[in-house]
Amino acid sequence: MKRTAMDKLMDWKNKKNKKPLIIRGARQVGKTWLMREFGRVAYAETVYINFDNNKIMNELFENDMNVERIITGLELYSGHKINPNTTLLIFDEIQEVPNALAALKYFNEFAPEYQIICAGSLLGVALHSGTSFPVGKVEFFDLYPLSFFEFIDAMGKEHFVSLLEKGDFEMSKTFRLEYIGLLKQYYFVGGMPEAVLRFSQNGDYKEVREIQQRILDAYEQDFSKHAPNEVVPRIRMLWHSIPSQLSKENKKFIYGLIKEGSRAKEYELALLWLEDCGLVHKVHRVTKPGIPLKAYEDLKAFKLFLVDVGLLACMAGLSERVLIDRNELFTEFKGALTEQYVLQQMKTIKNLNIYYWTNDRGNAEVDFLIDNGMDVIPIEVKAETNLKAKSLKTYIEKFNSRAALRTSMSGYGRSDTIIELPLWAIETISEQIK
Repeated sequence: MKRTAMDKLMDWKNKKNKKPLIIRGARQVGKTWLMREFGRVAYAETVYINFDNNKIMNELFENDMNVERIITGLELYSGHKINPNTTLLIFDEIQEVPNALAALKYFNEFAPEYQIICAGSLLGVALHSGTSFPVGKVEFFDLYPLSFFEFIDAMGKEHFVSLLEKGDFEMSKTFRLEYIGLLKQYYFVGGMPEAVLRFSQNGDYKEVREIQQRILDAYEQDFSKHAPNEVVPRIRMLWHSIPSQLSKENKKFIYGLIKEGSRAKEYELALLWLEDCGLVHKVHRVTKPGIPLKAYEDLKAFKLFLVDVGLLACMAGLSERVLIDRNELFTEFKGALTEQYVLQQMKTIKNLNIYYWTNDRGNAEVDFLIDNGMDVIPIEVKAETNLKAKSLKTYIEKFNSRAALRTSMSGYGRSDTIIELPLWAIETISEQIK
C-alpha cells in the first residue's frame, strides 16, 4: 500500500544536516513496515535491529557510548558492513533499550554521517528512571493510521483522490454516491494497515472485525506489560468508557461516566499513559477563539477520541449492516463516528492545532476550531445532509467570524462566510482555509 509518509521520509533523507529520526505512533499503524520499505526503496543496504527482548543489544549499549564500538557491534550482530553513505540503520522498539535511545545524542554529535531511523513507544522510556533523553538531538515524525485518501488509494481508486486534490468539486459531485460508499466502508474498516490490506484483497467485513479485535486485545496486553500495576485497572476503565463518552450529544469527557464518583485526579496517569502510547487524541476546549488558540486553552475541559475510527466502531460492536445501510436508529452514534473521522483526518495535517468551543452556558458548541495563522476557523461537523447549524450561527455572530467551514454529506459550496466541504474531501482543508 502507498503511504504519503514515504514522501516525508524522503525529505528527511535529502536534508543536509539531518538528525536521527524517531517515528512515533500507536502500535499496528505500520511503523516497522514503513521503515523497512523506506530502506528498500531509498538505500543500497538496510540494517534492521529489533530491540525487543534483545539481550545482545542491551549489553552492547550498556557499557559506554563510544560510537565506533557500537557500530562495530552492530556490524557483528547483523553480519553487514555499515556504510554511512549508503546504509540505513533501523532501530525498532527502541524504548526496550533506553541506553540506545540515549546513544542517539552521541551519534548526532560525533557521527552525524550515519543515517538512523527509529520507532517505538516513548512511554517505555519514561518508565526507566535515570535514562537521558536526547533532547534537541533527534527529529520526530508522527505516523497515524491510513487516512481516507490513502484508503481510497488502497481500494485501487486513486483517480478519485486526484479529483479532490485538484479541487475539481464539480466533477466529484457527479460521483457523490461513490465517495459516500467509500466513506461508509472507511467508517467500518478504518485505517489500521492490516485491516485495510485484507479488505482491499477480499472485501470481507467479518475478517476486518477479527483483525480489529485482535489489535484491541494486543493493546490491552500492552497495558499490563508496560504500565505500572496499580494504574492498569484505571487505564482499562477509561479506555472502555470512550465509546459511551462520544455517544453523548455533548462529547465533553466526564470522569464520572467511567465510574460513579470518579474524579480527574484518580485517572490523570491513566489518561497520560494512553496519550503517550498514541491510542487517544485529546482535544481541549478554548474559552475564547483568539490567536494563538493555545493561549485560551481550558485544561479542564476536553473531548477524547480514539486513534482510529474502525477501532471505535469495533469497540462499540457496530455491524456492517448498521453502518453501510441507512439506519435512522443509528443517528446518535453516527455523529460520534463522523466527528472521530474528521478529527482523525485533521491529525494527519502537520502543525494544525485543533480545539473546540462551547459558550459559558454550554448550550452552543462548535465541534472544532483551527487557525491558519491569521484567523480562527470554526468547523461544524454534520453526519448527514442537514445543514441547520444554530451553534455555528451563534459563534459567527458572537465573534464576528470572517470564515467558517461546515462539513457534511452535501456537496461543495461557498458563501461570503461559510465554506461547505464534503466529508469525503476533509483532507483538502489546508487548501480551503488558506
